[in-house]
Amino acid sequence: MRPFNVLHHAVRAKEILAVLARHGFADFLSQIDLPAGFWQRLLPRPPDRRSSAERIRLAAEQLGPTFVKLGQLLSMRPDVLPHDVILELRKLQDRVQPLPFAAMRPGLTHALGREVAEVFSDFNEEPAASASLAQVYFARLRDGTPVAVKVQKPDLLPKLETDFDLALWLAELLHERIAALRPIDLPAVIAEARAAILLELDFRREARNQEYFNSLNAHPGQVFAPRLYPEFSSEQVLVMERIDGTSVSAAEALSEEQRRKLAATGAESLLRQVFISGFFHADPHAGNLFVASDGRLCFLDWGLAGHLTRRLRNALADFWIAAVEQDTERIVQIAADLAPVDARPDLRLMEKEVTLALREELNFTVGRQALGRAMLRLLYIFGRQGIALSRDYALMAKAVISIEEVGRTLDPQFDLRRQAEPVLRELHGERLHPRRFVRRTTDMLRHTLIGLQDLPFELRRLVRRLEHDNLAINLHHRGLEQHDDAIKVAANRIALGVIIGALIVGSSLIVITGIQPHLLGYPALGIVGYLLSAVLGLYVIWDIIGHGRHR
Repeated sequence: MRPFNVLHHAVRAKEILAVLARHGFADFLSQIDLPAGFWQRLLPRPPDRRSSAERIRLAAEQLGPTFVKLGQLLSMRPDVLPHDVILELRKLQDRVQPLPFAAMRPGLTHALGREVAEVFSDFNEEPAASASLAQVYFARLRDGTPVAVKVQKPDLLPKLETDFDLALWLAELLHERIAALRPIDLPAVIAEARAAILLELDFRREARNQEYFNSLNAHPGQVFAPRLYPEFSSEQVLVMERIDGTSVSAAEALSEEQRRKLAATGAESLLRQVFISGFFHADPHAGNLFVASDGRLCFLDWGLAGHLTRRLRNALADFWIAAVEQDTERIVQIAADLAPVDARPDLRLMEKEVTLALREELNFTVGRQALGRAMLRLLYIFGRQGIALSRDYALMAKAVISIEEVGRTLDPQFDLRRQAEPVLRELHGERLHPRRFVRRTTDMLRHTLIGLQDLPFELRRLVRRLEHDNLAINLHHRGLEQHDDAIKVAANRIALGVIIGALIVGSSLIVITGIQPHLLGYPALGIVGYLLSAVLGLYVIWDIIGHGRHR
């Protein structure tokens, strides 16, 4: 972001900086070059005894909806942020003061393409829920069907753009000035979060996710997502069936057996989504899980979903099994296999850090079994070693943490390993099934035969290029730049030495001839030549002593 844009949004920029200073980040701000007038108004505050992670969360909450959403998205980057920061950012609640319906009506009318009364026979103008991007209302269609209507808030894009421009500007300053933050690459992280939030502004994406889950759902009698009404839905409005029942977070009225069954059902569904379907709800916290009146579990809010390829699912299953078995070497091996070609991880250090993470998060002897937290820590360890695994792995870890929390809320004896065993067995059986082996062998043979068929043509083309002398081979010499610079410096010094020597010889000849005019009894031109050669000689000596060893 350019300086004049910062000045254009000076009021908001000062507010952001003041909040950061108030929450104990003045030391960071003092290390960056702020525009004149910004820093002077930020008064020092008494030291805060809270942890850095907690202060980051509190600052995001105070800065408003954009930074709350940003914090929620950053909680999905365990490859760059420590797990304690991730866990704190997960606590950010996307609940804001609702707007009056008078402010929401124009957007709703525009999205529907007609007046509200032409679509709904009854519309409750009091919002049932309010978040930073949208508000939810209960209504009835003209045929009497009860529905929930999700309406996007007005004028969101300009506000989001302003806050993200300022966040990116600040991130670039921090990245440039503070070496300790450079490995995180804050500008890239902020830019990725910005793109993700802008995608969330298109509700059609959420609608597609919701419909896709229902099409893949193998157990509609146990779990489901609300049915959509696409004829009334658009980029800014979603109309879906209204679910009668209660939120999981308010399920105390259910019997112990019902709560235990719900915990098992939710966990098994999520694990099947992750390992079998490869498409899963990325934020199944208690507020997004609803117990319908018929006892089924409903997954709400599909704005954020993860996608895993078959290869990633298989690697994830191996990760889980190795983590449960405390097999550190296997975990490091799997991560190294998934690493980019140019990654150079320190495998011994990784083994040490992975061992410590598993011991602290998956110590079954003392009842410590936090698989989601363990995955977060592993992803951070891998990220520090240059192994940036798929973003969907981070979404998976976040989803597992949420479902573990929900499971233990409903059932204190909840054990995710028990729910994972049958799912992993099914995936393992699928991987080893003879039909899949035959299919993979057939695919390999087909690709090999196609390659062999193309080989003669490729060889003929190569021979033709050789015949016409138009085959060029490009050679790139790497690592010779320093040698090239050294040769240039040496040549310059030699040239200066020759010039100095010529000046001395020429000046001596002039002195011997005794030509006029004289200065201090000697020819003036010879004296000038001596002085010039002395200056150049001193420069060469200074350059060699001061910089020569670095060139």
